[in-house]
Amino acid sequence: MKLRTLLLASVFALAACGSPEAATTAPADQPGGVNTTANQNRIRAQRVDAIAALVPAEIRARGTLVVGTTGNGTPPLSFRADDDKTVIGVEPDVAQLVADVLGLKLDLRASSWENLFLSVENRQFDAGFSNITVTEERKDKYDFATYRKDTIAFEVKTEKNIAVKEAKDIAGLTVGVGAGTNQEQILLRWDQQNKAAGLAPVKFQYYQATSDYYLALQSGRIDAYVGPNPTSAYHVAVDGKTKIVGTVSGGGTIPADIAAMTKKDDGLVKALQQALDTVIKNGQYAEVLKRWNLASEALPASEVNPRGLPRK
Repeated sequence: MKLRTLLLASVFALAACGSPEAATTAPADQPGGVNTTANQNRIRAQRVDAIAALVPAEIRARGTLVVGTTGNGTPPLSFRADDDKTVIGVEPDVAQLVADVLGLKLDLRASSWENLFLSVENRQFDAGFSNITVTEERKDKYDFATYRKDTIAFEVKTEKNIAVKEAKDIAGLTVGVGAGTNQEQILLRWDQQNKAAGLAPVKFQYYQATSDYYLALQSGRIDAYVGPNPTSAYHVAVDGKTKIVGTVSGGGTIPADIAAMTKKDDGLVKALQQALDTVIKNGQYAEVLKRWNLASEALPASEVNPRGLPRK
């Protein structure tokens, strides 16, 4: 079962959205839900001439900002709408705001994860907006303009009396986590610390798909699921049977950021950074994050090429 199938079974409807002129609200019969239709009515921004002038001449002449995103990804990041064709999510929404400030039409193109990087490097895409974490290794080939915190969440059933702030809080728990992920590495380090301190070890459970983790969580086979915060935040919002009881940076002890990615030294990243700063300051960015239940991942400002996760 695909994660989207599991999640969308509980989706209610439109939460809040807007336009360049004014914000709109959800109809009264659609309380607190998530709009997964093709008609997104995205929050929009106004062109800022001084920032638009920073866009490389080739892109300005074309009049479009070509953005790659993993359209078959996971809600609420970048995924297919109910028509199974239109790409929606927080990543397309943020890209739309940036394109608006730059005075460009958004040309959103779905891509596989691997092809996304190659297409940006080959300039088939001007930028990638797809939950891309800044790393020192990636900075060798790409420039980055940050727009969200990279966060990992601990999700449990609503009735569970669990709070996770540090390693000792997971001692003795049965935890579901994806093999080979950043979150697994963080948990393994925490587990080693706990065992060295004489605390009970973690019991790790591994499944094939995110939907399997949620089934295990509901059945009580695991105490907690540890995964990307956006996935958990979306699931909490649409399912209503779980809660997030703690978060940690995707880099563990190192702060990690999600960023728009461009080819290194192609001249676009400064325009992206200033466009992001503009929508952060005017509140439209906050509206987008709130719409997808990701307000906790907001950044106070966009940075160009900040410290990334260390090289392997």
